[in-house]
Amino acid sequence: MDRRKFVTSAAGATALATTLAAPSIASAQGKTFSWKMTNAYGPGSPFYVQGPGSPTDFIKMVDVMSGGRLKIQHFAAGELIPALEGFDAVSKGTVEMNCANAYFWAGKTFAAQYFTAVPFGLNFQGMNAWLYHGGGLKLWEEVYAPFNLVPMPIGNTGVQMTGWFRKPIEKVDDFKGLKMRIPGLAGKVYSALGVDVKLLPGGEIFPALERGVIDAAEFVGPYQDRRLGLHKAAKFYHTTGWHETSTVTELIVNKAAWESLPKDLQEMVRTAAAACNVISQTWCEQTNAEALEDLITNHGVKASPLPADVITKLRDVTVQTLNDAAAKDATVKKVHDSFMAFKKTADKWAGVSEAVYHSQIRGQI
Repeated sequence: MDRRKFVTSAAGATALATTLAAPSIASAQGKTFSWKMTNAYGPGSPFYVQGPGSPTDFIKMVDVMSGGRLKIQHFAAGELIPALEGFDAVSKGTVEMNCANAYFWAGKTFAAQYFTAVPFGLNFQGMNAWLYHGGGLKLWEEVYAPFNLVPMPIGNTGVQMTGWFRKPIEKVDDFKGLKMRIPGLAGKVYSALGVDVKLLPGGEIFPALERGVIDAAEFVGPYQDRRLGLHKAAKFYHTTGWHETSTVTELIVNKAAWESLPKDLQEMVRTAAAACNVISQTWCEQTNAEALEDLITNHGVKASPLPADVITKLRDVTVQTLNDAAAKDATVKKVHDSFMAFKKTADKWAGVSEAVYHSQIRGQI
């Protein structure tokens, strides 16, 4: 076949293939999807349900970007399923999506906790760098694959606070016998120091603290904590949280439902989730600054960091707890090693960027 005939034949074949493929492409792009999203947090919860960068904000973004091709109906905790049953509901395909925090699923796989927060771990910038560019998201997908789930970050609170205490923590022994609401890896660390750890949904924390069912509680930060009224049940507020230096909100999608979406809709979901990840964290920065000032000035809250020797002990126990867990499970070790290797490099950069900013550059002008 000479060159002219070859080109003509190739062009004809391409045109034929395009013609044959066009109906299926048009069909895929024209199809609409109606999904359900459940949530671990209650109706009206700022950040976790509504507001800038929230799941309901995400739903609006997807609706607009897709031109209405992907409609998602949101159900807060208790509206369709109980607060902490979203993992199973999405895994089984009962609903297509759920928003929560991965450390709620520690009973499914210990490794999940690394994708929410690691005590003494990475800050907001570092956590996102690990997830998006350091292999963290790929590991998250690998860990969740046996459960038929596709995970991704959809929000971040930034650094959280240590929590509310009826009596201040002045020494390590003050933890012994303390009943405290605290989820995630921090709960295991506190347990090693004699704390009676409780895992309660957000809506149950205030009544438990007020009635003395628990002696202390951690939730999020000044804005969210004030909204729950935790300052009315305890006045000692230990600040910068060693346990959650950056706390990721996860979006999980049923794998079969995800694979049913055309590639353009998949990309819209990922893009909207990434946008909410940033928008939600900056909202927290703004609201927490105002709320902490109000709590101290107008509500008699005594805010202070934990004593240095207490932090040292918590750090030592954290290292031991994480190493023990990694030694028992190959999947945990794989995630742990990735996180810690990335953190080692990130810490060096933070030492010449963020650390210097806070010690020398930040301040009044």
